[in-house]
Amino acid sequence: MQETKPHRPQKRARFVVPSRSDSLLRNFTELVGGPLGKHSSPGQISPGPFTVERVLIILTVIAALLAVLVKDYCRVNGWETPGQFYATCYSDFPELFKNRGLGNGVFPFFSQGSLFEYPVLMGIIAGITALMVPGQGLGSERILGYFDINATLIVAVWIVTVLLTARINKRRPWDAAMVAVAPGIILAGFINWDMWAVGLLALAMYFFSKDKLILSGVCIGLGTATKLYPVLILGAVLVLALRSGKLRTFLTTTGAAVASWLAVNLPIAALNPSGWRYFFEFTQDRPAGYSSPWFAYNLVADRLQWMQMNAATINSLALYLFILACALIGALTLCAPRRPRIAQLAFLIVAAFILTNKVYSPQFVIWLIPLLALARPRWRDFLIWQAAEGLHWAAVWMYLGQATSGGSVQHNIDMSYYVLAVGLHMTATAYLMARVVMDIWNPAQDPLRMYGDDDPHGGPFDGARDWLRIDLLRPSLSVLPWRPAAAVRTAETQAARRAEVDSDG
Repeated sequence: MQETKPHRPQKRARFVVPSRSDSLLRNFTELVGGPLGKHSSPGQISPGPFTVERVLIILTVIAALLAVLVKDYCRVNGWETPGQFYATCYSDFPELFKNRGLGNGVFPFFSQGSLFEYPVLMGIIAGITALMVPGQGLGSERILGYFDINATLIVAVWIVTVLLTARINKRRPWDAAMVAVAPGIILAGFINWDMWAVGLLALAMYFFSKDKLILSGVCIGLGTATKLYPVLILGAVLVLALRSGKLRTFLTTTGAAVASWLAVNLPIAALNPSGWRYFFEFTQDRPAGYSSPWFAYNLVADRLQWMQMNAATINSLALYLFILACALIGALTLCAPRRPRIAQLAFLIVAAFILTNKVYSPQFVIWLIPLLALARPRWRDFLIWQAAEGLHWAAVWMYLGQATSGGSVQHNIDMSYYVLAVGLHMTATAYLMARVVMDIWNPAQDPLRMYGDDDPHGGPFDGARDWLRIDLLRPSLSVLPWRPAAAVRTAETQAARRAEVDSDG
């Protein structure tokens, strides 16, 4: 019976092994016997209890414990200024619990007269978690309880984000280890609720990779109702839709995103118009935030007695620079020899927003980590960038410690070192952007495309033909909607023949 029974082998995707594909990790593995052997078949042979996803969960839990240890001084001694800055354990949770009425029963947007400087869903998360804290008042136990509840929920979202990153590209699940052990998340993950928006964007990209455009759009809208930056991915969808001619993809995703955002915001706007508007008014009127290039400029201008920039000037310059960056990214998309991947464009747009925006909080670094794991999973560049962000993270707290304590410069970090740390963070981010641009222009350098993939994150764009591509050097080879594909192929053939003749000559 066993001889006649048909053999049905279980189909599993073959994994790309980091110890083979990444030179930095390959060198590290020499300590434990070297990289995985060339005759092994990861993804085809059962690994036993330690599957990739279970190992990723274990790594995330270990990283989360380290993140709690970073905040341990404040958990024991309380979140008091300037100690919370010098101990680098500051968090918005205790601050908002005390100063926005959360500890006294105020529910953002629902309590009349309450003002909350964050989008609607973030206010709802802040209000629900405040209701989960037992007792009454603003005692130290309740403040600690509020921090611990939010930190626990963030760890849960962190784990989900890691698993989604692993499942977006089944051939490269180990890339999600960047998200699992990222120093940036360990240091800054518990500062604010940004991880909720990161998780919603990861869910949106997962649904998009599976061609579930409506669900993807809903998650983008919910993410934007939590933190504005997830809406930027629609820019990547737009330019890829133009390149491939799949305009319905953009319209469907955008329509679902707008509908879900309105479903959350319209009831709040009707219930509490002034409270709903406050976030937008606060964003417009606030001065340059700590660690933004505009804040760093004003610090230098103050010391050198130059003219400083006010909020209105910064708003205009930041907007114009971001629009310029988006225009360049759009031109790159339409002119690149091969269609860029959606994760590459999403990373470039969000990074451009971070570099030009008038506010840069230390936790904004976690926006880019999952996107980089999908756009350019190279550990050397990732660790260099994280080291630069770690130095900036320490510098900003030392600077705030001095600013709030009034201590003399000799016992604190000088302003010039803080500005240098801001410049280092910006340089490292710009370096990653340059590497991603190089991968787009020369796909042979792309860690994903060098192994035969097109765009495993791209859903309907994966494997799509060009509908619009502009060749600036050889206009006859441009792909245009009104130009037959046969004419383009003929022009390409003629160009190849001319190049062959020139090389022979």
